[in-house]
Amino acid sequence: MLNKLEKILAPLAERLANNIVLTAIRDGFLVTTPLLIVASIFLVIANFPIPGYSEFMAGFLGTGWEAYLDPIINSTFGVIALIGSVGIGYSYGKLLEVDPIASAAVSLASFLILSPQTHPDFVGPEQEVFNGFAFSNLGTAGLFLAMITALLSVKLFAYASKKGWVITLPDGVPPAVMNSFAALIPSGMVLLLALLVNILFSFTPYKYAHNFIYEILQSPLMGFGQSFIFEPIYQFLSTLFWFFGINGPAVTNTIFSPIHLALTTENLTAFNAGEPLPNIFTQPFGDFFANFGGGGSTLSLVILMVFVAKSQRMKQLGKLSLIPGVFGINEMVIFGLPVVLNPIIFIPFIICPLVNIIISTIATQIGVIPYTTGASLPWTTPPFFSGWLSTGSMLAGLLQIGLIVLDCVIYYPFFKVMDKQYLQDEQTVEEQEDDLDSIDLGSVTFD
Repeated sequence: MLNKLEKILAPLAERLANNIVLTAIRDGFLVTTPLLIVASIFLVIANFPIPGYSEFMAGFLGTGWEAYLDPIINSTFGVIALIGSVGIGYSYGKLLEVDPIASAAVSLASFLILSPQTHPDFVGPEQEVFNGFAFSNLGTAGLFLAMITALLSVKLFAYASKKGWVITLPDGVPPAVMNSFAALIPSGMVLLLALLVNILFSFTPYKYAHNFIYEILQSPLMGFGQSFIFEPIYQFLSTLFWFFGINGPAVTNTIFSPIHLALTTENLTAFNAGEPLPNIFTQPFGDFFANFGGGGSTLSLVILMVFVAKSQRMKQLGKLSLIPGVFGINEMVIFGLPVVLNPIIFIPFIICPLVNIIISTIATQIGVIPYTTGASLPWTTPPFFSGWLSTGSMLAGLLQIGLIVLDCVIYYPFFKVMDKQYLQDEQTVEEQEDDLDSIDLGSVTFD
């Protein structure tokens, strides 16, 4: 059975990993990660989950001090689609072997052309219509349009460039000047096409490409992301790939990451506005309530190895893996125990993340723990602190500790089987060494 699964999953993972479109999306969104983490730190500072904290800080900074931190939050989460269009454009251009800076620029310009620039529903004191770009279109709602626009615009830019539809300058012209002129015609073609698309949408009931993409594509996908099966499917596939030695999230995030990002940012927007949080399955929820210690929730296995194991192999490996495991790093266990292609550990390795995510989902739905606020903490944040800071409730941290204990119970019978095998192997080696030591070389003759 495992051989059949490996034959199916290994080629699938390779195709997904080598697909340049999915790779560009994945790498492009990675550009946003450090910015979102930094902004999330300021978000946590502004809403630190301790009673009386806001009033205490107001004594030093004045009432409404949290508003001072809004610019950094609005300039990251509020323009996530804008940043994504640049990141995906750059990444896709690099993969297509054309100028990545020009690709990022043309992707950004195309996205802005397709974005609404007038807003009839908003008028000033003299009844003038508001003109400009709105955060609502540059944030979560524009995420999928930015992604599609980046891919199509860079693809056309690369096609025109490789066809030789460029302006060439004599030798001796500085490279920066030469590259800018070489991008002139391809960029003009892309921007003209974006303008035509924008004009065509103005004659439809949708009026803007934003509305069309959101209603036809993004809204249904986010609806799937809000369904009960979304996160369990993601966790199952990610863990299954890990079992075969393939970095699971690196494969599955090419498909699931845009949905997770949209759901997370939507929660953050609602949190800042003081509105009810709409989504359970955000990126922090998946990171902090499914796997403790890395894929397969192996922190519980490591704890058993340290405190219960009788074989020296498991005990020593557990001691080396404990500190990294607390911070979500478990490659030492995955490849050192090993977990990869180990039929004994397969069942708990797959089951633990699913049990964790189902229990956490039920706990969130019935109100035992709050929804995650959308703060994108580093995935290395240790258990308890990650649950507390991502939801604002210590109960969420206590739930994480309880799930780690439950995972220990699930892992225990399978762990005992492995520990017994390793202990027998070690005893066999010791007996062989004792037999060698008992040989008296002095009694050996050549007669």
